[in-house]
Amino acid sequence: MNRKRIWGWWFFDWASQPFHTLLLTFVFSVYFSEVAKRHFQETGLSEALAGASAQTIWGYGLSASGIIIAVLAPILGAVADTSGRRMPWIWFFSLFYVTGAIGLWFLMPQQPALVQSVILFGIGLIGVEFATIFTNAILPGLAPRDEIGRLSGTGYAFGYAGGVLSLAVMLALFQETPTGKTLIGLPPMFGLDPAMREGTRFVGPFVAIWYVVFMIPFFLWVREPAAKGRPIRIGAAMSDLWQLVRSLRHRRSLGSWLLSSMMSRDALNALYGFGGVYAGTVLGWPVFLAGIFGVISAISAAIISWLGGRADRRWGPKPVIIVSILILTAVCLTVVGMDRTSLYAIPMPDHPIIGTLFMPDVIFFLCGALIGGAGGAMQAASRTMMVRHTTPERATEGFGLYALSGKATAFLAPFLIAVVTDMTGNQRIGISPLIGMFLLALVLLRWVEPEGEATQ
Repeated sequence: MNRKRIWGWWFFDWASQPFHTLLLTFVFSVYFSEVAKRHFQETGLSEALAGASAQTIWGYGLSASGIIIAVLAPILGAVADTSGRRMPWIWFFSLFYVTGAIGLWFLMPQQPALVQSVILFGIGLIGVEFATIFTNAILPGLAPRDEIGRLSGTGYAFGYAGGVLSLAVMLALFQETPTGKTLIGLPPMFGLDPAMREGTRFVGPFVAIWYVVFMIPFFLWVREPAAKGRPIRIGAAMSDLWQLVRSLRHRRSLGSWLLSSMMSRDALNALYGFGGVYAGTVLGWPVFLAGIFGVISAISAAIISWLGGRADRRWGPKPVIIVSILILTAVCLTVVGMDRTSLYAIPMPDHPIIGTLFMPDVIFFLCGALIGGAGGAMQAASRTMMVRHTTPERATEGFGLYALSGKATAFLAPFLIAVVTDMTGNQRIGISPLIGMFLLALVLLRWVEPEGEATQ
């Protein structure tokens, strides 16, 4: 095994994870929900309806991005396989990532451009998702088959460690608390104005800078075999892709796996995407508290992803995925059943439990640790399971289908959450569709062969 090439591949997770940690889950999404909720309240909506409206617009935005990803992911994978090139695509979609992230700076606290911000966030999300397709496709050629699970789990752990560090730097040096200082009591760096929330808004450019800097090892150390000069033939690529899709009728394990992963990863991404909105609007958390929550969640994700990689190596990916889905289902049940005063209609203490944290805050901190840990382990094991269902020669196409299975309904979970929230005016009930999606994913795993179908 080429250790430098493996480390370079791991650095993609380190470089890209802050988009998920700082933008999708713990800082920007909370700031967006806070600004959007205030904006809707100023238009005359009640606090509850304003929070629901904020969750609705975020949900429709994520669903629109998901549709684009779902349509293009398998096509791009097939085209890349026919041309034999992957690195140029990673360069190209890295530009989407950086452009979208930088643009988030322009979400002002007053008169916010909500739709513009959702569009820019979607551009960055499309960038990171498509770049991930092509980096995942490099995985089968990094090491022997029995080492893939460990490498995948370690990659996720390394990525989450990058997420923790980037979040800690953001909270310590830039993001302002209600006092106007950062979490460690310093004025935001570079003269950023707390009154204009510039410390928080800097999260977009910060994530972009982090990505540019830490993708350097990836581009220096990861080399793909020399291209054979094959031209890009979209017609041939789509024909190959259609044959692969048709073959799923005779590949029960792969078909079941793609459907299962479609449900579970879509529901997980929705948990990531709406966790910050839930914390900011249902529990009333300020951005800095959500950031601390993020540190705890990301640390647990790093540790459990690493342990999950070891478990994957010993028992295979399927048991790791099953346990992870069960944990995530329990988290969803808790989130749906909890508000500031009760859990499953059982009243909770009306005084702080730990410091200034009330019981709902403590429970949600625990949920965050479980989401991060189980989610990280599930994603790493899912990547291994896909490797068992493909070959190095068809890896990009296979991971394009894998991305399709995660994104074909990527619009569905946010859309269902947005619709149910819109119809009920209740954010907690709006999360309930995720429970059914996780349970369906669990049922579909029954027909997935633990050793996959890579040789078929």
